[in-house]
Amino acid sequence: MLSHRIGRSLSNARPSRTTSWPATFSTTSPASSYADTIQNLKIGPDTRVIFQGFTGRQATANAVESLAWGTQIVGGVSPGRNGTHPALPHLPVFPTVRAAMEHLKPDATGVYVAAAQAAAAIEEALEAEVPLIVAVAEHIPVHDMLKIHSMLKSQSKCRLVGANAPGIISAIGRCRIGFQPIPCYSPGHVGIVAKSGTLTYETVAALTRAGVGQSLCIGMGGDIVAGTDFVDALKVFEHDPDTHGVIIVGEVGGQAEEAAAEWISHYKKRCPNPKPIAALVAGKLAKPGYVMGHAGAWAGVAENSAEHKYRRLQSAGVVMVDHPTQFGKVMRELLPKSSKSEGANQTRMSQSGPNGQRRQYHTYHRPSTSTRMVFKSQQRRSLHLPAAQASDLLLTHGVRTTREATGIEAPRLVSVTIDRSSREPCFLVCQTADLDQAHASAKRIPFDFREGPSAHAVSSALEHLGMNRASDAARAAAQRLLSVLHEIFMAHEGTAIEAKIAVPGDGGTDALLVYDPRFTFDDAAFRSCGRHPALHALRDAAGAASAPDADERAAEADGIIYVKLGPADKDDPDYARYNIGTVVNGAGLALNTVDALLLAGARATNFLDTGGKATAETVKAGFALLLADARVRVIFVNVFGGLTLGDMIARGVLLAFRELQLEERGMPVVVRIRGTNEAEGQRILAESGLRVYAFDGFDEAAAKCVELAGKAERL
Repeated sequence: MLSHRIGRSLSNARPSRTTSWPATFSTTSPASSYADTIQNLKIGPDTRVIFQGFTGRQATANAVESLAWGTQIVGGVSPGRNGTHPALPHLPVFPTVRAAMEHLKPDATGVYVAAAQAAAAIEEALEAEVPLIVAVAEHIPVHDMLKIHSMLKSQSKCRLVGANAPGIISAIGRCRIGFQPIPCYSPGHVGIVAKSGTLTYETVAALTRAGVGQSLCIGMGGDIVAGTDFVDALKVFEHDPDTHGVIIVGEVGGQAEEAAAEWISHYKKRCPNPKPIAALVAGKLAKPGYVMGHAGAWAGVAENSAEHKYRRLQSAGVVMVDHPTQFGKVMRELLPKSSKSEGANQTRMSQSGPNGQRRQYHTYHRPSTSTRMVFKSQQRRSLHLPAAQASDLLLTHGVRTTREATGIEAPRLVSVTIDRSSREPCFLVCQTADLDQAHASAKRIPFDFREGPSAHAVSSALEHLGMNRASDAARAAAQRLLSVLHEIFMAHEGTAIEAKIAVPGDGGTDALLVYDPRFTFDDAAFRSCGRHPALHALRDAAGAASAPDADERAAEADGIIYVKLGPADKDDPDYARYNIGTVVNGAGLALNTVDALLLAGARATNFLDTGGKATAETVKAGFALLLADARVRVIFVNVFGGLTLGDMIARGVLLAFRELQLEERGMPVVVRIRGTNEAEGQRILAESGLRVYAFDGFDEAAAKCVELAGKAERL
């Protein structure tokens, strides 16, 4: 039986969480807090930087680039090594962060280690009290990061940027800790904070092309919990004399954008001459219940949609755009109104393409979309157990599921999930089980990751659920359920462990109805660290209700996140309207590409993120996925190169043409390549002689997609 198999296989799958994590750092004043470390984000030419994982291939290549640009890298750390860097012999290497801290006195460290070792590396930097810790790795298990955040809360020495972030860079101070494409950046006075790396690069390139330089650019990162969020960055920008205007780049998932909107509203009221702020929120067309590339790019129960966030920011007086290429013109118009001038020492990128076309800011007619999203189904980059399998797992913890509640029995929803704002686990309790109505009655009750829920947290959850008016037996059963949901959350590294409950009204033997459990677990714990293999083996055994589409599963093997959009039924009247297949590098850029295509009058058949380290083979695999979708009439490749190289993407397009016989199929391909090695990529495409339409500007590329799709429909 499935429940017995889970219980036997997983009961000892996770080591104790309380053996090696100190409750506090002894040097921290009790009156201090993590908020006191915000000013550690102010990096510049005098910032002394070390790298962890210093002698690794990626860290070495990054260090060479950053040093040439002007970053003051003073050495690094590689476990078991003590001497100098083989490729950079003038820089020392130490076996521990503490030793590097003692000898080099760094202000910041870049953590360039694999996801499986990243949390331990961050912990080592915390214990050594490095003021700024920048973690760039993707797929760090979320529970590892929850432990890190529990540690961060107990001290006031160290500030974290990331994880799953491009890092932090001062264009005006020539200090780069991360993997940002340096040629895009120019010194100036616009501060940027963003979730998405690729959208950051698009934003920076648009500013530089418009002659608007940047001051400090902070990568918030796309994980569920972030070391530094929008409000943290806004507090820095408010008092930074080098920052005269601010850009926020958000996306679906969490409440960080709404918190930023609230902060901005208060800022504009108390400040007589506020700095201008512009923003973008990607993911307005994100598919409910799916993780859209980034680990944190999904809207959970009682979380609002990207469209709602857009409106909240707009209501706070933020100038909103729909595509990052619009930021250049917008900020040129906004900055003079702030009574601050742009710095004279700016550089310009080349004009946008052979025709010299420039991006323009447009006021679009916005499509009507839902302002609220609810988490109803499976997520990618996670494991979702539907009701039957979740019931089996509940049973191994001594809780039996029952019949469903009737409408008059007041069904409610209870969950142990993650409060992204407080960076802690929480009880999420709703006075209704109707997910469309849950937002109005939802309450989040955070608690410390290491200490677990306090008696007050449990009491508050029960009170909000109305259990104080129930019988003693019902209240005890509800309290027991909260405990079990927390046990499952901790033991198996959950992200959302939920069930519906009600007090029965039929006088039967059940003190409390418990039904329709839905459990979602962090896939990174298995993929990065090999934890919980038996649980994650259920991905294929969980049944059709949670098994991904076959093409979506096939994409995972190639490192691609692929989500189909629009109707699959040919008889649906909207079926043929979804006709442009997209291949994009980076989750944020892929989300925004889908959004912006709709504003151009087109509908994308899919979200497809090749990842930040796409290869020619990955691009070809992306093409194969799109060709399997009968709706696709045009393929649109939209790439902004950071780690991904423009020439490599171009070769991937040509590889797909040859091996997938695109010429014979008559499938037109529109390609937009910007960023690293863009000129070489554009040259390769131009000289190929193939039916590839290459563009520099997004608006022009999108218009060509619409034109070609229309022609294909008429054939």
